[in-house]
Amino acid sequence: MRAATGALVGLAIGDAMGFPTEFNTMEQIGAKCGPWREMPLPVASGRAYVTDDTQMTLALGEGLVEALAEGPLTATRLEGPVRARFVEWCHSPENDRAPGRTCLSACEALGRGGRWQEASEVGSKGCGANMRVAPLGLVPGLDPAQRAGAAQLQAALTHGHPTALAASDLTAHAVWLLAAGLRPDALPAELRAYARAARGRYPADWLGDLADHAQDPDRASFATRGWDECLAALDRLEAALRRPDPEADPCAATGAGWVAEETLATALHCFLLLPDDPVAVVRRAAFSSGDSDSVAAVAGALAGARHGIAAWPDRWVEVIEYRERLLALGAAWDA
Repeated sequence: MRAATGALVGLAIGDAMGFPTEFNTMEQIGAKCGPWREMPLPVASGRAYVTDDTQMTLALGEGLVEALAEGPLTATRLEGPVRARFVEWCHSPENDRAPGRTCLSACEALGRGGRWQEASEVGSKGCGANMRVAPLGLVPGLDPAQRAGAAQLQAALTHGHPTALAASDLTAHAVWLLAAGLRPDALPAELRAYARAARGRYPADWLGDLADHAQDPDRASFATRGWDECLAALDRLEAALRRPDPEADPCAATGAGWVAEETLATALHCFLLLPDDPVAVVRRAAFSSGDSDSVAAVAGALAGARHGIAAWPDRWVEVIEYRERLLALGAAWDA
């Protein structure tokens, strides 16, 4: 099935689909793209260009490869390579795709050295934390604690808000469940159970003293705050799925996606509306009024994890930007 390749390529395709529609109203998108079910993959000069969502996913994924080459995944092994690649991305001439303020400021601080907890933006729960986390749901051989801890740590390098950490953990878990063969209709209940079990759990071996930089009375309260916001987002998702409407703007029901828990909820909304039609999933997510590229990137990763590389038209795979790097990561993890 090649779930890892399908998820990574799907993330990039969703990102490219949503790139020209972000910041647009539904009326503007319709005038630009036509009906949502016929929305084309935008191609210019033979290439479907992506945003910082895919660039940072590649930075995380390639940093993970380097970390895992040193032995079992730990916080110490993960931080160095991923930190270095985030800083490299920050200063790259290709970092010209309207990146988020938190990612830029935190990566600049990481580049100045010192403890990463001092660089992390503990007040930011922007979607930059979980738009890039899909690789941690695809790497084989991780145990649940490693997957969860690494998902939260990679988020915390930039976005230290507890909801950013929880949403990243949930996003990686959703990708892993789908790649492992979970039926889409079982996904909301599995994610809810996972979030409830995680309330109050602070992975200090991965996050160190990050919570001490926030204003919560203790570390358990810090963690609970993030999981409770994610559970509220899952409530909105389940309410939307009780009245499914593929023709409506998904952001109207589950949020615009500018913050982490809404990005996950709205990406799940698009995927679960159309679980057997991955192309329609990324079209629906990109044809939305909110953070279209990030919502569509996460939705594409979910659909690709479920259906594998066969989900995507060959022509789309051929023209996607960073194709060779995406395929190389996918091939390593599918093997």
